[in-house]
Amino acid sequence: MSKLLTIAIPTYNRAKLLDQQLAWLANAIKGFEEYCEILVSDNCSTDNTQGIIQKWQHQLNNVTFKSNKHSKNLGVMKNIMYCLSSAKTQYVWTIGDDDPIQDRAIAYVINKIKQHQNLGLIFLNFSGRNKITNQPVFPPTIIGNRWFDADCEDGCRDSKEVFEHCFAKSVGAVIFLSASIYRTDLVKQAIQNWPDAANNWISLAYLAGYCAANGDVIVTKENFLECIVGVSYWQKEPKSALLMQYKHIPEVILKLQEIGYSKQFCRQMLLHNSKEVDLKVFLGALRRWPISAVKTVIPFVALVSLSAFELIPFKEIRVAETSEPISQQSSANNDRKSLQKLLNKQG
Repeated sequence: MSKLLTIAIPTYNRAKLLDQQLAWLANAIKGFEEYCEILVSDNCSTDNTQGIIQKWQHQLNNVTFKSNKHSKNLGVMKNIMYCLSSAKTQYVWTIGDDDPIQDRAIAYVINKIKQHQNLGLIFLNFSGRNKITNQPVFPPTIIGNRWFDADCEDGCRDSKEVFEHCFAKSVGAVIFLSASIYRTDLVKQAIQNWPDAANNWISLAYLAGYCAANGDVIVTKENFLECIVGVSYWQKEPKSALLMQYKHIPEVILKLQEIGYSKQFCRQMLLHNSKEVDLKVFLGALRRWPISAVKTVIPFVALVSLSAFELIPFKEIRVAETSEPISQQSSANNDRKSLQKLLNKQG
């Protein structure tokens, strides 16, 4: 892998937006052409997307510019996974075709990649803006219009702790596509370890967690891009809120535990997620899809109940955990396998 960075753009039927994003890229990449490759993955668009790609391939003839058109629409997540899996460079940065990114971002990323030999993940901080009201949007637990409140630009802090902090503060931050730059070999390993990741709308959190568990992490203090809130692909799905709250987030938390994140952290995240769920979402789903809603919620309730029980700070439990590590590990593995079976049975 001679080049450092693949900048990949998954797109579908948004030729005008793609044109604008490639215009940004043509300017921002100047001076860094030798380090970068461009990949545009067209999810079987029916508009002028191919014409836009050909236009910019001609204009950016001093950069390796690859493109792919799927024979059918694979869905957003599978198109993203294709971009990540197709990268041949040392790092891969998959960006949305509509996300405003500052010109200085590419220079920053390339320089950090050069400086850090064991870098697994970069989180670029970003601001948020509501598409309808045009008002700033950011997590209530973070001060100021930025979505990461960690500052780890030297990449020297414990990477798993940094990821845990970011994930606990805002799930939305760690799943914002354009904010994450992954080391290519690590993100490919993560995808191989979870073949069904494309069926989970927040699986990008798992990919980031995997890279953080196996390399250094950088989280920028300053913002480098903007997230337009309220236009996420999964929000257009009829059961999106139900699945996100009751299935996809818990599923990712279980996957993080499998790759070495502490049981205590994962249980705390499950309990935190249970406090964030909206009962109205379940009741609404129960009226529209009663069987599916019940199948989705039962494993969630089982997970939360188990998590609450295991985090009870009884002295006797802590003593038992200290004196019987092997049986505890076996029990934990059995619990996880049983709960995973419940998740897999959901409709």
